[in-house]
Amino acid sequence: MLHLILAAAVAAAIPQGPALEEVLAKRDAEFFALFFEGCDPARLRTMVTDDFEFFHDKDGLVATSGDGFIADYARSCEAKKKPDAWNSRRKLTPGTMKVWPAGNYGAFEQGEHTFHERQGQGAYKLVGKAAFTQVWKLDGGTWKLARVFSYAHEAAN
Repeated sequence: MLHLILAAAVAAAIPQGPALEEVLAKRDAEFFALFFEGCDPARLRTMVTDDFEFFHDKDGLVATSGDGFIADYARSCEAKKKPDAWNSRRKLTPGTMKVWPAGNYGAFEQGEHTFHERQGQGAYKLVGKAAFTQVWKLDGGTWKLARVFSYAHEAAN
């Protein structure tokens, strides 16, 4: 009985409509800015679930846990410190983000994004685009990324 009461409380806490879009757009931007442009493994760890999974159309199953994902991210952070390192940015394509509540769990997010790269201090160049679907979990009042499906990758024209 307590489980049902707690599940109902979580479902009631999940915003609907524009409020859900707003909160996920903010969390999406925060996550991807940190992932691509920042370097703070401890902070990123607070943004993914323990059972985080990441699927990629080119690389397959990329991550099977939050800890493993963060360990890979930390290694990437170190590589970005080199003067001639490649750095990337991700931009959500305006107007493509869609969200849906997911019962008492959280929400689904779907959209398209572009990727931009530069070497060293050079200018960023558009290098590709892709589609994505993500599953967000509302965990103790914090939105955490639980599943990422990244697909339909194409090189920029």
